[in-house]
Amino acid sequence: MRFKLLFSPLAIRGAELRNRIFTTGHDTGLVVDNRPTDALVAYHRARARGGVGLVILQATGVHPTARFSDHLLMADDDSCIPHFRKVAAALHDDGARVFVQLHHPGREMMNRLYGVQRPTIAPSHMPSERNRTVPRVMDRALITEIIASYGAAAARMAEAGLDGVEVVASHGYLPAQFLSARLNQRTDDYGGSFDNRLRFIAEVLDGIRAAVPASFVLGLRHSGDEHDDAGIDGDESLAIATALAPRLDFLNMIAGTSASSSGAMHIVPSMATEHAYVAPLAQRVREATQIPVFVAGRINQPHEAEMILERGQADLCGMTRATIADPDMPNKARQNNTDQIRACVGCNQACIGHIQHGLHVSCIQHPETGRELELGQRRKAATALKVMVVGGGPAGLKAAAVAAERGHHVTLHEKQRYLGGQVRFAQLLPGRAEFGGVVTNLAREAEAHGAVIKRSSPVTREVLEQERPDAVILATGSTPVLPVLEGEMDGVMLAVDVLRHTAKPGHNVVIYDWRADWVGMGLALKLAGEGHQVRRAVTAPCAGGALPHPTRDEFNARLHRLGVMVYPWMRAYGMDGRTAYFTHTASRQPVILEDVDTLVAAYANEQDQGLVADLSALGIHTLSAGDCVAPRTVEEAVCEGMRAALAL
Repeated sequence: MRFKLLFSPLAIRGAELRNRIFTTGHDTGLVVDNRPTDALVAYHRARARGGVGLVILQATGVHPTARFSDHLLMADDDSCIPHFRKVAAALHDDGARVFVQLHHPGREMMNRLYGVQRPTIAPSHMPSERNRTVPRVMDRALITEIIASYGAAAARMAEAGLDGVEVVASHGYLPAQFLSARLNQRTDDYGGSFDNRLRFIAEVLDGIRAAVPASFVLGLRHSGDEHDDAGIDGDESLAIATALAPRLDFLNMIAGTSASSSGAMHIVPSMATEHAYVAPLAQRVREATQIPVFVAGRINQPHEAEMILERGQADLCGMTRATIADPDMPNKARQNNTDQIRACVGCNQACIGHIQHGLHVSCIQHPETGRELELGQRRKAATALKVMVVGGGPAGLKAAAVAAERGHHVTLHEKQRYLGGQVRFAQLLPGRAEFGGVVTNLAREAEAHGAVIKRSSPVTREVLEQERPDAVILATGSTPVLPVLEGEMDGVMLAVDVLRHTAKPGHNVVIYDWRADWVGMGLALKLAGEGHQVRRAVTAPCAGGALPHPTRDEFNARLHRLGVMVYPWMRAYGMDGRTAYFTHTASRQPVILEDVDTLVAAYANEQDQGLVADLSALGIHTLSAGDCVAPRTVEEAVCEGMRAALAL
């Protein structure tokens, strides 16, 4: 077997895991009224059937003060037991072990309940910088009550048939607030010295151990470095882990904190972050504690996980987004079928990005994720049709893959030499090369199911008349265009032309960032890194406003270090010589930027519907998907391509 360590079993107290792959606790948006749903069971069951050894269910509140939304699981009363029992039984049937995260956010309340902000609690009066909450200081009675609530919640999980619990002491949540010398300003025996700051979590762990059976697994999730000037650093983290290890069956190491922008970008690191970058932190802890250590953080491929295990950096590898993109990744790796793995590209758009918009988890490459009840079983077509797909971007490739999988005879025509559509340009941006994997994955999926892909094959009316397909899926995409501006256009160029080096900007560049997404961010990084003086005029209230928060903050940090200035609320008006004119969209006042050699426009694309009239005249059944319907993102293109193929 190629991945011998990855697929070796691991015994932890009373639980034997079939391999070294686990999914970390993560929000799914598939919770209703604080209880697991059938959709949540189906979501995790897809990963269990796909071969993961361990599923850690998402953060589960232990006390009423922990409940910040209906999307949080709660284990604060006995009525939760039958709901969790259903989850455990389903995943056990498919061979996976199941733990649950026991959670209290303390001051780090990110959502609202009933539309209003709940009061937060913390060891001390330390307002949350990122979440803008001001906590009330916990008195001794409340501390005692919450400590007891952890033990009671763990006992309920044991009764429900779960195999263990993981206490969330990572990412700046309540236990970490007690542990932090900077946040914990108490003067009683829960603050001050190292031992006193350790007391809260130590009593939580002791209370859990006393409340559960001897075979029940108890672990801790812990940030190896919070990456924040006011947070717990690597040495402090190691000391905490070493002190708590005798009480634990495992430590689950991660990085970052919810308390600051610099720390929060590590909660779900983007594709610009190095793969497996937390593993060295985990190795320090593993060597110091001599108990099983789990690790996560951009471990996307089985060979990365195998390398971590070979180096002795950890005992178990968290591959959450890898299985969001491909639930069958473990089975494919075990069968040495790695070429068929649909690799996560770290875009964060439909996983954490969905959660931040109050939506359920999904994946831009695999819309079936989070929709398992609806799309978990692919039904075969009643009649095999001759299907022509026009366009080899993400929409066309997904349409071809799904249509072929359903039994249709599919030929995809792409007029260019290369597949990918707009993704071809997106992957040219700094830190975005991995995004090109979307096209590789989708093309491989289409060909694996038997679709024929023809490059340099434009479709005309004559081709349609000759081929006479039963159905056409139109996925012709969109074309970048310049905004309509007053004055001279000689110094105005398209972002895509700069990326493919068909246009060369001058030294002083203003990027008109209408999109507020990856394009303006990446272009600014590219040009500033090449020595240009760069300013960004962003239509949104902030740079990267259309991106998931961790990704937005990471790229803004990089641009700030490069000295790139940002002007928010900008609408381009015109260009005259070396002067660019804008309107502030809130105040409606003019904004004038001088000394501009080039205005680079990251503007809205225009849909391509060139074949619509011919298809209508020929009476060919036509479905459309992606940017030719309306220019949007890869996520919509892939989802619509899938749905078009399912409609045949």
